[in-house]
Amino acid sequence: MLHHRWDFGDAVRVTRNVKDDGTYPGADVGELLVRRGSVGHVVDVGTFLQDQVIYSVHFLDVGRIVGCREEELIGADEPWRPSRFEFREKVRADRALVAGGEALVPVGALGEVVKVIRDAPGGVAYHVHFDCRPGRVFQVPEAALQDPPPPASRPEEAAPCSPTSN
Repeated sequence: MLHHRWDFGDAVRVTRNVKDDGTYPGADVGELLVRRGSVGHVVDVGTFLQDQVIYSVHFLDVGRIVGCREEELIGADEPWRPSRFEFREKVRADRALVAGGEALVPVGALGEVVKVIRDAPGGVAYHVHFDCRPGRVFQVPEAALQDPPPPASRPEEAAPCSPTSN
């Protein structure tokens, strides 16, 4: 028998965005069902494939009951640092990223978040892959990133990297 951490009525916080995988009635595949950081209450505990604990969690703020794996949840009272960006979100550099005196990523360069780091010294940071530096990932503090411009106003190409890029 699988052991579970939470029981009926326990308040939990989801640590990842929950999107429809095709099993949520009335939602489109990929549609955001519950934003990470939301708090809900366990209404049922079950299993999937006999080796994974699945919690049915009622998120009152969005009026949905969704299934969450145990590793996607923490207790509602446990420390939580909200983040501005999510995994796979597009971002752009708010300042030049410099290492060893060399500007590696220019202001305005477009990138994609590949990991959110909540426990970074100084606050939330991200691993970001910038279009102008293929194959490299940079750890960037939240304050050094901003939302990308809307698609209609984006230039044909992202800000170029320095002549020594790639």
